[in-house]
Amino acid sequence: MLMPRKLKHRKQQRGRLKGKALRGNTLAFGEFGLQALEPAWITARQIEAARVAMTRKVKRGGKIWIRIFPDKPTTEKPAETRMGKGKGPPKDWVAPVLPGRVLYEMEGVDIELAKDAMRLAARKLAIRTRFMSRRVQRQMAESQEVAS
Repeated sequence: MLMPRKLKHRKQQRGRLKGKALRGNTLAFGEFGLQALEPAWITARQIEAARVAMTRKVKRGGKIWIRIFPDKPTTEKPAETRMGKGKGPPKDWVAPVLPGRVLYEMEGVDIELAKDAMRLAARKLAIRTRFMSRRVQRQMAESQEVAS
């Protein structure tokens, strides 16, 4: 399971998920991608489950990139514990995701297979996502240049 090797502080504050992703919102490696449409914490288990689903669908063909990493610890107090007495111990690792963030990328497969694989991966995540391709991204960029 994904988690950092070392960290400076054992516990972290929750923070806020506001705004849109300013970085990591375009395809950088592959031909196709899966983009988040809402803010959420994606757990390490969800990331791994989606990766396994995609890999199985493409029968270990093509190449897959995971563009998010769970580097934020979440804590939980033990069951039947009274209030107070400090923050609970670290339990899970999550990746904070903002709308627009590219979660996975893929290349080396045809578009239909990539769509099916990304659809399976999206079912493992707790947020709405959309399929993107480099060709469509290029067309959108060109249309914005013409408009301005």
